[in-house]
Amino acid sequence: QVQLVDSGGGSVQAGGSLSLSCTAAGRFLGPYVMGWFRQAPGKEPEGVAAITWTGGVPFYEDFVEGRFTISMDSAKNTLSLQKNSLKPEGTAVYYCALRPSASAVRIASEYPCWGQGTQVTVSS
Repeated sequence: QVQLVDSGGGSVQAGGSLSLSCTAAGRFLGPYVMGWFRQAPGKEPEGVAAITWTGGVPFYEDFVEGRFTISMDSAKNTLSLQKNSLKPEGTAVYYCALRPSASAVRIASEYPCWGQGTQVTVSS
């Protein structure tokens, strides 16, 4: 059983930065993929970024536009997301998720393990 704990959300003005972290606890073996998703009020969850357990080449959704960096510390089972140049439309609950597979996908339903979420609010 894997447990994910998200942290690092908060309130920031547009153009500011935030760093999110996710720590995975429990017994699990690779390969796996970890990713960040977000869900704004009244909307479906959407992918933000993902990376493989080996810290391979990450992928980002188009709206990221080079502003975010996802990273993985496999030794500490920690996933991070550095968010810069934040925009008000980025206001959402951000979740980390884990998929026990070597293949990274953008579909939220393909990730069986989820953190509790952390709120990010960006004011204009």
